[in-house]
Amino acid sequence: MKTLLVLCVVCTLVVFSVSGTAEQKLKNCNEVRVAYSSKGFNVNDVPNKGVNGAPLKVCPQGFSCCTVEMEEKLSQQSHTEIKAPVSKLSTNLQSTFKQRHDHFDKFFRELLKNAELSLHNMFVRTYGMMYVQNAELFKNFFEALTRYYLHGSTSVNLDSMLSDFWADLLERMFRLVNVQYEFSDAYMECVSQHTEQLQPFGDVPRKLRIQLTRAFIAARTFVRGLTLMPDVVNKVSTVSASPSCVRAAMKMLYCPYCSGQVALKPCQNYCLNVLRGCLANQADLDTEWNNFLDAMLSLAERLEGPFNFESVMDPIDVKISEAIMNMQENSMQVSQKVFQGCGQPKPNAAFRSTRSVKETGFTGRFRPYSPDARPTTAAGTSLDRLVRTKNYYRILSLCFMLSCLTCFCVLSMQTNDVKKKLKHAKKFWSTLPETVCAGERIAPGDECWNGTAKSRYESVVMGNGLANQVSNPDVEVDITKPDIVIRSQIAALKEMTSWLKAAHSGNDISIDNDEDGSGGDGGESGSGCDSPSCDTDRDIYFSTPPNTGNPRVNQVVVRPSAAVASQGSMALALCGLALALLAPHLR
Repeated sequence: MKTLLVLCVVCTLVVFSVSGTAEQKLKNCNEVRVAYSSKGFNVNDVPNKGVNGAPLKVCPQGFSCCTVEMEEKLSQQSHTEIKAPVSKLSTNLQSTFKQRHDHFDKFFRELLKNAELSLHNMFVRTYGMMYVQNAELFKNFFEALTRYYLHGSTSVNLDSMLSDFWADLLERMFRLVNVQYEFSDAYMECVSQHTEQLQPFGDVPRKLRIQLTRAFIAARTFVRGLTLMPDVVNKVSTVSASPSCVRAAMKMLYCPYCSGQVALKPCQNYCLNVLRGCLANQADLDTEWNNFLDAMLSLAERLEGPFNFESVMDPIDVKISEAIMNMQENSMQVSQKVFQGCGQPKPNAAFRSTRSVKETGFTGRFRPYSPDARPTTAAGTSLDRLVRTKNYYRILSLCFMLSCLTCFCVLSMQTNDVKKKLKHAKKFWSTLPETVCAGERIAPGDECWNGTAKSRYESVVMGNGLANQVSNPDVEVDITKPDIVIRSQIAALKEMTSWLKAAHSGNDISIDNDEDGSGGDGGESGSGCDSPSCDTDRDIYFSTPPNTGNPRVNQVVVRPSAAVASQGSMALALCGLALALLAPHLR
């Protein structure tokens, strides 16, 4: 009787135990129903209580709150959720550097426009109708610079363009200072061919060519680098996850649902192995990505320093005006050299030496060359004006030396900002798993989902990159099949890095240069006649360095207010300081 009573008690306890377990499992499935519906799925897909999980393809096949249909839908959801943080990070990176590209590009274009406007305003005030009648020369000059910035050497051979500009300017000025003579096109061609040997503009063309070449190559290459970054990120971020990655993501994110543990999150190392397997190809970008960023940072340093685009473009009006001044100062010597090398020109029958400046159409800034004209030392003569002119250039040099501090400050603020962003972007691809597997997405310690249960994750964490995934315990990765899209972006980064390094040295080796064959100084025109067909006797004269001798009588005195028109308020203040400092020396 006692034995029977004990058996009844045991049976009752077993019944209650089973009933309690069933109630608990039923409760867990209710939690799953709530969580499942919160994802936007039909709550009726979830069973009211646990079912046999044998048909499941990814999650543990024991007692489960998931059906096969639920597993398929959750697999799609896991694909979306594992891609979302990567997509967000990539989108932020794209947006950051697209904004920086647009900002730099707009900045450089505005500098070009402002430089052209500044030169126009300054030259109208300084040279009057002489400039207006020849304004298309300078307009074409800036249009060519803009085309070179936009399209590179496929559109403009910078060396040849600059040589042609100075040759054309020399031809026009030579006619103006020698208006009493007639010059045929053939004669002027002779003059143009020897522009560099004559050096009528002093050292300005050579220095300006070096400064423009380096600054433009650095600016346009840097902007192209900023263009490439969001493009690479966009293409890489659109690479589809492999089926094995989707399977691993499902197991990590939603298999806890099926066991009724909806709040359980993955272990950090487990998450790292899944993400490193899923992003193995992307991690292989890291080496070339970092090399590219280092090259961008180095070129940014150049833009702040010796290749500063702003410090070249802002004072370009003054530099060209200085070249014109040099031509006028040495016009007698230049004319003599030309007459010796190209022959004595014919007198202009229509020219009468007794005609006034107004009658001949001159403004007084350019006058016909006369061998008898010589500067004097009497007060108020052209020599006095020459002294004032030279003092002006002393002022102007100090002005622009000081105002270029403004140039460096403006561009420096921009480059400092972009350098911070570039440094922050380093190792972006290799650190994606760590960035994603952090915070609320993972569970700290050992109370976490390890892929099969709530327990410690025991597997070794894999390294980054495709080659390190051969033994990944959580994601099957075929290391023999690199992603084609990502490999193409690696090649693009490598090519851009070579361009950036070349630009750092002042060279342009981008693919568009291959079409025009411009090889630095080799493509420069106006450097003298080197062909055997040239007249040897004439070259003998031109090979002699021009005698600076006495300067031209009539000098162009450029007004300081016009010269600094392109500078900001800080530059004007600095020029005022310069005037105050130099005032005692000008008396």
